[in-house]
Amino acid sequence: MNKIRNILLLTFVCGLFACDNSQVKDTQESIANPTNKVMSVFEVEWEQLNPARGDKSPQAGTLWGDRKGEVATGFLVKFVDGFSSPPHIHNVTYRGMVINGLIHNDDPKAENMWMPKGSFWTQPAGEAHITSAKGDNNVAYIEIDSGPYLVMPTEEAFDKGERPVNVDASNIVWVNQSKKSTSKKVPKVAYLWGNPQGNDLRGNLAKLPSGYKGKINSKGSIFYAVLIQGQLDYQMPNDANIKTLAPGSYFSSEGKSVHQISCKAGEDCIIYIRTNGKFDAT
Repeated sequence: MNKIRNILLLTFVCGLFACDNSQVKDTQESIANPTNKVMSVFEVEWEQLNPARGDKSPQAGTLWGDRKGEVATGFLVKFVDGFSSPPHIHNVTYRGMVINGLIHNDDPKAENMWMPKGSFWTQPAGEAHITSAKGDNNVAYIEIDSGPYLVMPTEEAFDKGERPVNVDASNIVWVNQSKKSTSKKVPKVAYLWGNPQGNDLRGNLAKLPSGYKGKINSKGSIFYAVLIQGQLDYQMPNDANIKTLAPGSYFSSEGKSVHQISCKAGEDCIIYIRTNGKFDAT
């Protein structure tokens, strides 16, 4: 069955972001023992995603976790222009974000529908599909809730009752962080998956306007942020050095945290955020 296409995402503000500054004063204070981590995409170590295919295999680079272990993991996948996989399945469900190039992911018999950067898709465990790529530099972020992440033949296909979703970047609906502002120059948010309430795990997108300088304050015990679009300057706590991040880079923390960032002029910055608590941009 062809995947559901062009789905308008549900969005919300207060479930993810604080609606005014009075709600986040306690997160703006100095953190005594910061747990912040940051990795540039240029530090990623690449290896074959599917060694059985040899040189035809895409390249994979782990950002956090261990895709060969039994833990939640986020990793990058890099495809050559014209890549097309044979029909296959995975033992676990994954989520994907296109960072660069064009990606097609669907039933083996489906016509190509190319997803540009900023697009989101899900691939249920056990469902037969193919993945293709087009462009000089094709990169996607892949995320699993548990591993290991395996590539398996379609003869072992199974149905867990999950259904795939493809969302083109043009169909993502953004809303302002603050209900009081209608400006195009304020941070925006979009909801992707999970329960937005309480301490449940969920995935969101945050859009910071070009030239933005400020902080992302997180209250969750889990916080992983992957840069999808734009250029970010990131400053570690208690460190004057600035690290410039390109798409595919990530930063993270555990517990209440503050991330000091700047979005360089020229392009809005889009960040994929996996968390189990509220966060806000100030």
